[in-house]
Amino acid sequence: MRLGGRRWPDLLVQWWFHPRPLWFIRTWGSCRGPMAETLSTGVETAGGLRAPTQQNGDAGSDAKGEPLLGPPEPAGPVTEPTPRSGEQASAPSTDPGKRKKRLGATGERVVPPPKKRRTGVSFGDEHFAETSYYFEGGLRKVRPYYFDFRTYCKGRWVGRSLMHVFSTEFRAQPLVYYEAAVQAGRLHLNEKPVHDLRVVLKDNDFLRNTVHRHEPPVTAEPIHVLAENEDVVVVDKPSSIPVHPCGRFRHNTVIFILGKEHQLKELHPLHRLDRLTSGVLMFAKTAAVSERIHEQVRDRQLEKEYVCRVEGEFPANEVTCKEPILVVSYKVGVCRVDPQGKPCETLFQRLSYNGHSSVVRCWPLTGRTHQIRVHLQFLGHPILNDPIYNSIAWGPSRGQGGHIPKTDEELLRDLVAEHQSKQSLDVLDLCESDLSPRLPVPTTAPSELAKANLEDFTAAQKMDGVVEAAPQDLDTMALVSEEATETDTTNQETDPLCTECRLVRQDPLPQDLVMFLHALRYTGPDFEYVSPMPAWAQDDWQGD
Repeated sequence: MRLGGRRWPDLLVQWWFHPRPLWFIRTWGSCRGPMAETLSTGVETAGGLRAPTQQNGDAGSDAKGEPLLGPPEPAGPVTEPTPRSGEQASAPSTDPGKRKKRLGATGERVVPPPKKRRTGVSFGDEHFAETSYYFEGGLRKVRPYYFDFRTYCKGRWVGRSLMHVFSTEFRAQPLVYYEAAVQAGRLHLNEKPVHDLRVVLKDNDFLRNTVHRHEPPVTAEPIHVLAENEDVVVVDKPSSIPVHPCGRFRHNTVIFILGKEHQLKELHPLHRLDRLTSGVLMFAKTAAVSERIHEQVRDRQLEKEYVCRVEGEFPANEVTCKEPILVVSYKVGVCRVDPQGKPCETLFQRLSYNGHSSVVRCWPLTGRTHQIRVHLQFLGHPILNDPIYNSIAWGPSRGQGGHIPKTDEELLRDLVAEHQSKQSLDVLDLCESDLSPRLPVPTTAPSELAKANLEDFTAAQKMDGVVEAAPQDLDTMALVSEEATETDTTNQETDPLCTECRLVRQDPLPQDLVMFLHALRYTGPDFEYVSPMPAWAQDDWQGD
């Protein structure tokens, strides 16, 4: 039998696989048995009701090596992960004996089920109220504050004690620090204070640790709103301010500053700019607008235009660079040209030359990490003050033509050693606690560069004003924890357990927080947003 030229079985199959309302599938499941229930479960997961989602802000991993339990909470309301795939809880048992055991009737420690995720990408007023800003020496500073790191027990931790996890994965602090944190009531397991680090972790255990947090300063330049309507907010981002919370930055980010000072909340970042890059930055006000513009990005309907100042006399004719780019390290944030990298393309056109450096207009046709900076380095004209791609760590030619006379591990080691000696690890989004054995930064550097940097480390500390107060005797740390127990953890700028509180750092100069790369213009099918040309891009600029 045919209907409209098609066989009826084909029409039946098309009808069956056509998307169905959730109420229909649930009703069908109650009538048709297990197979329909399976279909219903699949639809729920596809609809995002059960599948874990990544919120804007910090990712839920421990890659950054914060003092304890991983990076800051994701942007927006706290979202806790669901059980991992293959580890779902079994169906409730009707056996009374088993139920009593599961509820802890035999004295076994009970692990509550994970909390449901809450939707949303915004921060609330309680997040903004954690601390406050103050301005000093051309810098925006954040007063130190207490902050809760939260995480569910990772799979590799199950069956291990807290003491084992801290001693093997969180070695930025000695074990006695964590023992003092227990005495001070800073550690919680399933929202109950931890009294013994020998407690063995179970799947779905929820850990919370209260730490004293310090954020690096950023420029005091204000964030100017270029445009705002019912769909988007467009700002001119100053250099040195991250877009959203990451690493050690939380309140000193564009998202937080807009929320606290401009009452612009629930924003969806439409693209990212490197922390040191300035210029046009767009946010959507709703998820629907965000998806629409991201679709335009995928369809190559969005054109981005940058301006930068590079070393030397850039060619007068238009230059196209199509060298593939490979990520050397996601943790350190370093890329290089490599045949095994991802394809990308950038157009360059010189605007001016002052006898020492050139102003160049850039059009990235793809969106690889550090694409403009890596391609300019390959062309032999790195950005004038690029702290990564214009470094002697790349060798005598500084990476021109892709010539790097060292392995990736040697390159990373030398880059980290250079910035460690300059006390500028924040440029690499690292801190001292990130220098774990997994990073290739040995204490005795085999290369001449790292050797020289480490020999100058003490002098650099004095020059940069990094002075450590009298070291705390670790044997007396537990005594200090008694003081910490009695300390009110509200609006406190010093903490007896905090090692950062014992360091006195000289502030960077505002000009040291600027890199000569600026997002000048973003153009789409129905919009165009332009920011002012920075001072260093003027034809008569002689600051180099």
